[in-house]
Amino acid sequence: MDPHLAKLHWICFDLDNTLYPLSNGLWEIIDARIQAFVAETLGLPPDEARKLQKYYWRKYGTTLAGLMAEHGIQPGPYLAYVHNFDVSPFVGPNPKLRALLQALPQHKLIFTNASSEHAYNVLRVLGVEDCFEQVIGVEEVDYIPKPDPRAYELCRAKTGVDPSRSMFIDDLPENLKPAKAMGMVTVLISQRGGRDYEYVDYKLRRIEDLAQVFHIAVP
Repeated sequence: MDPHLAKLHWICFDLDNTLYPLSNGLWEIIDARIQAFVAETLGLPPDEARKLQKYYWRKYGTTLAGLMAEHGIQPGPYLAYVHNFDVSPFVGPNPKLRALLQALPQHKLIFTNASSEHAYNVLRVLGVEDCFEQVIGVEEVDYIPKPDPRAYELCRAKTGVDPSRSMFIDDLPENLKPAKAMGMVTVLISQRGGRDYEYVDYKLRRIEDLAQVFHIAVP
């Protein structure tokens, strides 16, 4: 096993499209609800709302951050609307993921740009809620989204994570760059091709493949 892995005490996981595959359709629902919120709140037709949604996502890291900065939108109603639906048609129990998480001796936490309530909902349906010691949602880092380095510093301050002894796992390469700069081992979960990134230590197709990195046999 890589000697860098032997010293790890913490593993920080992203949530959406990381603990479950992008292909299951859950993110499509979230994305559509974000667009609907933008359209309704700002009085825009769907196509303009879509363009503005993606512009804010690229500029600020999340659409919410853009709405807060540009329009003074309060985060509570946004998060409640975007995540207020039943996730169980899209995500189900994952015994293999549970076995993997239970086999990993490190402290495990969630760090997501979504709300902590949404994170708990997804973890509960996956059947892995009790495998994580802490959940850091966007509200716990003052609504500052990844990849803003301030969000990582706030997460570190709230959790006591030592970056030099931590792994960070995300589905977006840009979210791994600040983690690597802090000294974390980085893992990209992606089925997409494309170039390699100097700040990505491991690239896996799915979260269950983490067992191969740690040489863990799971059923």
